[in-house]
Amino acid sequence: MISVTCQEQMLPGETLTEKWAFATKAGYAAIELRGKGDLALEKRLPELRKAAADGVVMRTVCVDMLHFFGAFDPALRADAITQMRSQLTVIAELGGVGAMTPASYGMFSRRLPPFEPPRTEAEDREVLVTGLTELGEHAAAEGVSLFLEPLNRYEDHMVNRLEQAASLIDEVGLPSIRIGADTYHMNIEEDDPADALRRWGSYLGHVQVSDSNRLQPGAGHVDWAGVIAALTTVGYTGDLALESRLRGVAVEAVASVPTLLQDAARGIR
Repeated sequence: MISVTCQEQMLPGETLTEKWAFATKAGYAAIELRGKGDLALEKRLPELRKAAADGVVMRTVCVDMLHFFGAFDPALRADAITQMRSQLTVIAELGGVGAMTPASYGMFSRRLPPFEPPRTEAEDREVLVTGLTELGEHAAAEGVSLFLEPLNRYEDHMVNRLEQAASLIDEVGLPSIRIGADTYHMNIEEDDPADALRRWGSYLGHVQVSDSNRLQPGAGHVDWAGVIAALTTVGYTGDLALESRLRGVAVEAVASVPTLLQDAARGIR
């Protein structure tokens, strides 16, 4: 059985305990938290501890900010690293496995004017390696992983494909840094998403799922049987975390995903 999880904002309910009741009934195995800026996740620790005591499983957190550790502004880079260090510490306390972040989001795209970023590729890489090293060392100290998420070319000019993330991970040389793959971005950037998962599967630590149009799985044209077959081939044992927009009645759309993915998995046997 594959493990399907869901980001907290997509689940109905006022509290994490209420969300968890819906999630488990629908077939989800855990809740993925969202980590906003200003140390928001750390400030939620009383709520999160209560939820954990109520049996809510929270294995991962996905950063939810407007600046990240690859920012052009040194002050924004430093703040992003502070936020991610805190999120790694919190998810470790909750018994989770890691935190997911892109290198940047919406900061620059080589596909849109003015086409040339203010840093060279070598300078970009130096910034990324420096940030990943600090975050990877902190993740290792906390006993969790940092998941580096490649984004599509319109949202990030530095890390778009799994092979680019793997190259950075190799350079940093810390096993606490893994790839956080997202099927929506892969649908844009990878020639063959399933093949990319097979080729770089040894680097995978986390997978987020949405369809080709950023809607829930089943609403687009991603080959889910192929994706899950590839993950099975490489021995992936992590989660498939739902992060998407929704078409139709929201609660029905969210509830449909575990069954759809489990059916896709059964179809490959």
